[in-house]
Amino acid sequence: MNGRVVIAGGGLAGAAAAAALARAGAEVLVIERERAPVHKICGEFLSGEAAAYLARLGLDVAALGGEPISRLRLVLGGRAVSAALPFQGLGVTRRRLDQALLDHAGACGADIRRGHAIRSIDPAPGIGLEVAGLGRLHAPALFLASGKHDLRGARRDAAPPEELVGFKMYFAIGPAARAALSGHVEVILFEGGYAGLLLVEDGSANLCLLVERARLRRVGGAWEALLAELLAETPFLAARLEGAAPLLEKPLAISRIPYGFVHAPRASDPAAIFRLGDQAAVIPSYAGDGMAIALHSAALAADAWLRGEAASTYHRRLRRDVGAQIGRAAMLYRLAHPPLGQRALFGLASIYPGALQWAARLTRVPERARLLRAAPSLPI
Repeated sequence: MNGRVVIAGGGLAGAAAAAALARAGAEVLVIERERAPVHKICGEFLSGEAAAYLARLGLDVAALGGEPISRLRLVLGGRAVSAALPFQGLGVTRRRLDQALLDHAGACGADIRRGHAIRSIDPAPGIGLEVAGLGRLHAPALFLASGKHDLRGARRDAAPPEELVGFKMYFAIGPAARAALSGHVEVILFEGGYAGLLLVEDGSANLCLLVERARLRRVGGAWEALLAELLAETPFLAARLEGAAPLLEKPLAISRIPYGFVHAPRASDPAAIFRLGDQAAVIPSYAGDGMAIALHSAALAADAWLRGEAASTYHRRLRRDVGAQIGRAAMLYRLAHPPLGQRALFGLASIYPGALQWAARLTRVPERARLLRAAPSLPI
């Protein structure tokens, strides 16, 4: 197995890079720690840009059966304002999407190894990896796509994360709530955080939320108590979830997310370690462009390696492509986080719903960045 390009992680970014490289004729080994597809904390909003990247890789996006989404609804308390999105998106579970893309990468010729955790990385030339069940491997290049999980020997140089805790739960909701939610992604503002609500491919509702740790502590740290408090203070959300049944035994949870992080290449960086997805850049989740950024990073990194370019060249280009968008999303988050900011944002959107479209455009991967150069042939 030595001598092949190694991709650490078979999620969205890793599988996309594997498919792109394999389609170009490269020998690719994907190491994924999970033995089977799993749910992940993600708003699961697949934007038009993200869908275009998947189509470019040859994946049949329509076959995913996602819920079409064309409008954004901003909610504060019992009030809501809606606006058309500047594209059509899809609500699709990461479990289905990641599996479909990883299967596609395998069909393109990538070697997929599931159920193996990478213990450590030696970034010296001739990159070494210690992998549970596979022993020590060497690779000419490593595509680091381990998501939010840092690996020993190649940790992110991220700023200290904010004191936020994320939760995700699927609900079976009633027919009236499902009809009202259909076609929309809803962003629900509340004291100390925000939530996203949308339908996914099986008609269930994905509720993802971020809350300050201090507020979570006030309710004893329990998901059930937090949700009950949010339903009491947010009539709109209460109406959506009236009579709803949770579909997971317990919510997924995560903390210490370094929102606003964009990897800054340094002279000491290994020339052949390419960071993808959340290992390269983390946009505040409410912006809804995290999956597009992950797919963009995969396309750029595969393109750079096929051209024989150093990882630093790729990292500089990615930073140029998405740094401003992530900065704007982080600024919008900071403005809309305190109650006064939330009221101001909602007031502006109520007077001028086009402001929601404007904000969506400002936090997308720009079109100029998505126009990749013609795919090169495999380097000799």
